[in-house]
Amino acid sequence: MSKKDIENKVEDSQVEGQATATEEVEGQEEIKSEEDTKSVEEQLQEQVAFEKDKFIRLFAEFENYKRRTNQERVSLYSTANRDVVIALLPVLDDFERALSHIDDDKEAEELRKGVLLIYNKLVDTLEKKGLSKIEVKQGDAFDADHHDAVTQIPAPSEDLKGKIIDVVERGYKLGDKVIRFPKVVIGQ
Repeated sequence: MSKKDIENKVEDSQVEGQATATEEVEGQEEIKSEEDTKSVEEQLQEQVAFEKDKFIRLFAEFENYKRRTNQERVSLYSTANRDVVIALLPVLDDFERALSHIDDDKEAEELRKGVLLIYNKLVDTLEKKGLSKIEVKQGDAFDADHHDAVTQIPAPSEDLKGKIIDVVERGYKLGDKVIRFPKVVIGQ
């Protein structure tokens, strides 16, 4: 073998070694680029998931806001006349007292009819606006959550102890809300 042949073989082996090294580097670059592609895809998927979650939460918050404002609006409409109705309750009480006193007087039959007519108109108008009476009867059990005790008196019988003996002032509701609790006398 000549010197030239040896040099050519050395050169060929060097070229082959360089080609093998280049192929290894290219293979590693492909692996790195696949990893980079996967990480970019994962990052994009994470970002899409985050934005989707953010959108869903924002949508739910908006739906809650709409529901809450609708409830407030309905509540406002149902109790808009609350102050006026509360101011008219003493007038209603006075009519009831007048009717109870006129019933005793047989000579004032025409007056009683007129007062009763006005009283019924007032009650009908207030009922149309959502006012309703809280029914309380003598002998009902006293409940501090639903009644306002004015005083206690000795019970006329054993079965009336702790129960309502008399109703001093009627209670009223406006819609679902109590605007005045019934004032009652309880037996001791």
